[in-house]
Amino acid sequence: MGFFRKNETHESRSSSMSYVLRWSFQNTRQIAIYAILAIAVLSSFFAYLYSQGRKSIQLKVDGKTMAVETRQTNVEDFLKEQEIVIKTEDAVTPAIDNKLKDGDQVVVDHAAPVTVIADGKNSKRFTTADTVKIALLEAGVSVAEQDKVYPSLDSQVTPEMKIRVVRVNKITVRQPVSVPFQTVKTSDPKLLAGKTKVIQDGSNGQTVHYVEKVFQDGQLISKRWVSKAVAKPATARVIAVGTKKPEPVKTAVLAASITRTSNKVKISGSGSITKNGISFSYKKVLKNVSMTAYSAEEDGIGTKTASGTRVTEGRTIAVDKNVIPLGWWVYIEGLGFRRAEDTGGAIKGNKIDVYYDTLKAANNFGRQKGRTVYVIGPVKPELN
Repeated sequence: MGFFRKNETHESRSSSMSYVLRWSFQNTRQIAIYAILAIAVLSSFFAYLYSQGRKSIQLKVDGKTMAVETRQTNVEDFLKEQEIVIKTEDAVTPAIDNKLKDGDQVVVDHAAPVTVIADGKNSKRFTTADTVKIALLEAGVSVAEQDKVYPSLDSQVTPEMKIRVVRVNKITVRQPVSVPFQTVKTSDPKLLAGKTKVIQDGSNGQTVHYVEKVFQDGQLISKRWVSKAVAKPATARVIAVGTKKPEPVKTAVLAASITRTSNKVKISGSGSITKNGISFSYKKVLKNVSMTAYSAEEDGIGTKTASGTRVTEGRTIAVDKNVIPLGWWVYIEGLGFRRAEDTGGAIKGNKIDVYYDTLKAANNFGRQKGRTVYVIGPVKPELN
């Protein structure tokens, strides 16, 4: 029985290799196309990955905004890329360790150095505040309504700005003023003429003036008179004057002449009369004198007179100094003795303004006409 063997030659393996080479040669074009397609796919893939890493960021630095593209993944690296230096006092939003994504906004506010001057202290600090008001709040400095701030609270903060707070305090103080008592004389028909008797001793009164004082940082800047009140009324000294055997009342016609020299009034003449038991000489008589009244409670009226004295009810009157010299005493029918101590722009000619402590009393006095006034001189007549 015989066996058939497949013919084997040394060329079998080489034949396979030859086939591959023949196929490669025949399909070179197809291989090139496949290679190009593979490269295109890979390029598109890597381009997609690259585009996914790029971000569009809105950067705002000290109020100025710009659009920036970056491939950085966090805020800190992004700011370094943009060469923006950040100090501890600066404000960055979002925080520097935050991740970045496309469309984010990064805000950088650089802190400005300012000096705050308040309550006797100078403190230098850094602030990212936009206005002086916010900067003071950050510094823990409170501002009251009456305080003054330089520059104003709504001013924009600038580097090296000096912010000064001036503390303003207003206080009202009491100033007691002594009011001298008056002497009132009354006729006593049971007492011999020329004799006197004290019926009641006088005592000084007291008024309290309220004055508003304004202080800036502890220093007195201004003061203003506000009002006054009577703390203790004065008690008049009452003297009885005897009239049992009255002496004849001597009257004389005044012969007086007035000479003007260098705007001063020189009065000469004589006359005598007795009023309320007091005999006195006078220089002249003014008839049909117009009378008004005023008070320190009126706006613009102080407590100091044109002659330098303090206004006093029962004594002070305002006159035309060309008619009645300042410092002279007069006797006004129905009022008594008064002293010319003050002047006024509306007081001209035969017109007299009578001082009262309260505006109510001055208004009650009103305007009166037809008064007779005896001009006496610089010395007040006293009971002999």
